Amino acid sequence: MHSARMNLCVIPVEKSWSQEVTSISRELKIQSSSAHKAAVGQSNQPRPMAHIFLLLLPLLLQLPHSCTLAQHIISPGSALKPEGPKRSWLSPSGDFAFGFRSLETNSSLYLLAIWFDQIEEKTIVWYTNGSTPVSSGSSLQFTHNGTLSLCDSTGAEVWRSPISGGAYASMNDTGNFVIYGADGSPKWQSFTTPADTILPSQELSSGTILQAKLMDTDYSSGRFILSLGTDGNMTFYTVAVPTGFKYDGYWSTNTSGNGGKLVYDANGTIYYALENSMKYPTIVIMSAEMDSTDQYFHWAKLDPDGVLRQYKYPKRVVVSSGLPAAWTVVQAVPANICTIMYSNFGSGVCGYNSYCMFNWNQTETECACAPKYSFFDPERKYKGCKPDFALQSCDLTEAQVPEQFQMIPMNNIDWPLRAYEQYYPMNETTCQQLCLTDCFCAAAVFDQDGRCWKKKLPLSNGNQGTEVQRTVFLKVPKNNYSHPLMNTEARSKWKANRKDWILGGSIIIGVSVFLNFLFVLAHLLGTRNRATTRKNQLRPWIRVMTRDFTYRELEEATNGFNEEVGRGASGIVYKGHLHDEFGTSIAVKKIDRIPRETDKEFTMEVETIGHTLHKNLVQLLGFCYEGTERLLVYPFMPNGSLTKFLFSGMRPSWDLRVDISHGIARGLLYLHDECGKQIIHCDIKPENILLDHNFIAKISDFGLAKLLKAEQTQTSTGIRGTRGYFAPEWFKNVGISSKVDVYSFGIVLLEIVCSRRNVDLKAADEEQVILTYWAYDCYRCGQLDLLVEGDEEAITNMNMVERFTRVALWCIQDEPAMRPTMLKVTKMLEGAIEVPQPPINTPTFISSLL
Repeated sequence: MHSARMNLCVIPVEKSWSQEVTSISRELKIQSSSAHKAAVGQSNQPRPMAHIFLLLLPLLLQLPHSCTLAQHIISPGSALKPEGPKRSWLSPSGDFAFGFRSLETNSSLYLLAIWFDQIEEKTIVWYTNGSTPVSSGSSLQFTHNGTLSLCDSTGAEVWRSPISGGAYASMNDTGNFVIYGADGSPKWQSFTTPADTILPSQELSSGTILQAKLMDTDYSSGRFILSLGTDGNMTFYTVAVPTGFKYDGYWSTNTSGNGGKLVYDANGTIYYALENSMKYPTIVIMSAEMDSTDQYFHWAKLDPDGVLRQYKYPKRVVVSSGLPAAWTVVQAVPANICTIMYSNFGSGVCGYNSYCMFNWNQTETECACAPKYSFFDPERKYKGCKPDFALQSCDLTEAQVPEQFQMIPMNNIDWPLRAYEQYYPMNETTCQQLCLTDCFCAAAVFDQDGRCWKKKLPLSNGNQGTEVQRTVFLKVPKNNYSHPLMNTEARSKWKANRKDWILGGSIIIGVSVFLNFLFVLAHLLGTRNRATTRKNQLRPWIRVMTRDFTYRELEEATNGFNEEVGRGASGIVYKGHLHDEFGTSIAVKKIDRIPRETDKEFTMEVETIGHTLHKNLVQLLGFCYEGTERLLVYPFMPNGSLTKFLFSGMRPSWDLRVDISHGIARGLLYLHDECGKQIIHCDIKPENILLDHNFIAKISDFGLAKLLKAEQTQTSTGIRGTRGYFAPEWFKNVGISSKVDVYSFGIVLLEIVCSRRNVDLKAADEEQVILTYWAYDCYRCGQLDLLVEGDEEAITNMNMVERFTRVALWCIQDEPAMRPTMLKVTKMLEGAIEVPQPPINTPTFISSLL
């Protein structure tokens, strides 16, 4: 009964040489007919025999080599088997192969795949049966009705190309396997149904996804996808295995439109092109930093850890010159996935109870278990870690707990989200003690601002890094403790008073049922008078990380919005104090310039801002969305903005200026590459850099640019006199990218180095009015000491002054493609990589300002 339901495949008999040559010549005739007709001008006359002979001559010369004869043009009836001489069809150059590839872990199982045939590792770039590999005796047939059909050893069909009527097929040198119709147009191609890889010249349209495999050696559908949404947004998601249900996105272009396509052009640039969008026509995902395609193979793959990496591998001509034959990672998006994974579902980059570490040298992620925990399966670390000890019993008394358990510190580690208790303010010792005596608590997270969170198992979204400014206190057993001790006194009391407990419980249940009845009745009666407010409709997106204030609370906190401390493009900032026992100082931004039709954008942006946690960003404490009022609540920064710090007449110390520069760069790097959705600030300037009580730089006003109309953003900033911070593309009819922030950072960096404004109309020399022009002039003449004249600390650190100036000059180049990314900027500022000499000529845009 079962075999009757199978879709059976028929394996064709091998064709003779004459049949194969005849079929190939027929396909060549189809391809060249139109060209021949144009050449001879006789569309209805027979083809000259001499011309046909010339077409067939190269094929006749190759007759002894049976395996390569049918590899360029594949005719209906052709077939492949996992074993034997005909396992694959090669592209004309031999760079790519299409056919059966055995698994690394089991050589008797096979994938239908496309791979680099001239790379030693035979790197796979496309596959279709990752979850159902086939065994020996399977076959692939290009059927006579023009479709590809993969059958297993029993004859059951495993996969079929979703078309019929193909006239011939070809494995192309681009890595694209194509089935053509009789008219020569593609009917199906591997490029439109990708697996986890995209190749140069490949374009992915809206609705397409790249799905990472589960492991490097397991081609089943994995835990991450890259989705090209029909709404014009390109997003990386975590997904549930095996259903593929999408969880939260962890990186996004944060765009909208009528769809878009992901393009990998021949120059090595990977960009997202939006349909019908004037504001953001293209978003560069990876800039062209590749070596020539003549010397290297290129590809980009969504790896099992959720990172899209761009690779290169030297071709034989390069290897023969002495370069090692090995693949190299060129770029990666996100740059550091460990810092951006904040999902309310799923375990994060690594499995539960483990944490993610990023290796910058090898640009790869590593997973590790917490102390006294071990992997469920060391070969499949994504499954997470289990405790190697018995968990704390809730029967223990507070006196017994310290005898058996202790809290051990783990610095620069965090397991964010999903806390069940939060305390503020709190000291480190009390935070540990609260967790130690709580039988539900597995770990306590403590930050430098005095916040404490309790966490239950399993722990998720774990990450480690120097940028993580938190300490985890993990509850583990003491060395002399191996088995859980039961509180025998409590157990004996339970047994002795069992009857009393049962009687009391029955009474409580009866009373509870009665009270529930009254509650339901009252609820039903009150429903008629309950108005559903707009605020209640917005509850689903409110997260634990931010507090929902009422307008009255904020009005009282600011004493009727009495003390104005700042004014920006999006509204006015007032100082206030919360009416708590600590009188916490806050800054309330009253947003009064948001069009009412952007309510949805407001909710989305508040959620985005609320999920940004970084040492160098001003944290959003809460918000108010009540009626027509839109307010955001931030911590109050006692040292004000960078404007007051730099331009008040007293030059700050050089070391502090260096620290502030590093802080701003790291904050922008986080916004561009490391937070869940890429955030382009669009208004980086000293007024938007705040300093906390320790003079740590914190970027403010990020995430608000999308809340303002495009023309309003440009107009309002122009009125405030900040034109000098804007990149040239703001004044052209082109889309903007994160490189506009890089440009603005370059201006601010020069201001920090020189402790003066970019535009100083009181400058003694006309050439010194525009700082960027003056800096370029000094650098070109080799007289950078003039930039910091009178600054003794800077003069004693001229090597660093030159490095910072070079970085700034690279940042302010006219062309966005010439500006470095913030990742490179950060590395250059820290001295991790060399800073090349910037172009000598002053950028045109800067010259026009003068």
